[in-house]
Amino acid sequence: MNGFRAQLLALALVLGGFGSSAQAQQVPGEFDIGTVQSPVLVIEFERAFGESAFGKRFSLELEQAGAEIAAENRQIEAELTAEEQQLTEQRQTLDPQAFRELADAFDQKVQKLRREQDTKARALVERQETARRDFLISARPVLNRIMQDAGAVVVMDKRNVFATVSAIDVTDQVILGINQLLAEADKANAPKDAPAEEPSKQDP
Repeated sequence: MNGFRAQLLALALVLGGFGSSAQAQQVPGEFDIGTVQSPVLVIEFERAFGESAFGKRFSLELEQAGAEIAAENRQIEAELTAEEQQLTEQRQTLDPQAFRELADAFDQKVQKLRREQDTKARALVERQETARRDFLISARPVLNRIMQDAGAVVVMDKRNVFATVSAIDVTDQVILGINQLLAEADKANAPKDAPAEEPSKQDP
């Protein structure tokens, strides 16, 4: 998480892109931060990520993917347990060399399946990091608009601030902005309704 917050701070400090009016136009709607004018704003980025439509959608996808891996693990465990039991029973009837070959093959199979499932689990962690990076990218135009409205030059993670006032906390505004952007993207990517077919004309 520290890397995530570091990326956030770096994003906020890159002021070259924050000053252009072209970027501000990328954000639909207005973000009301009241009458507060402050060079410094704070945000709870973990809450912004988790409570935004972006974060909720990703969390659901991650939960589903995790459930699939867990189901696979349970099935693999049941199959390996049954295979191990069968191998144990065969030991009584097999010569030591034949049993050793079967046992070695079983061990190799177990290791292979373990590596495959571990790879899937690591992929989920990488997806989490990628989702947070994507969220930071999506938040850039939203932060741009909010910072311009407030006359701010930096946004800081609230957990890195010893004390602050609620008036400069823009977490809710960021959530609103991200949700608007996502809604606009969903609307733009939605399939167009197919035109209704005209009734066929039959000869009298």
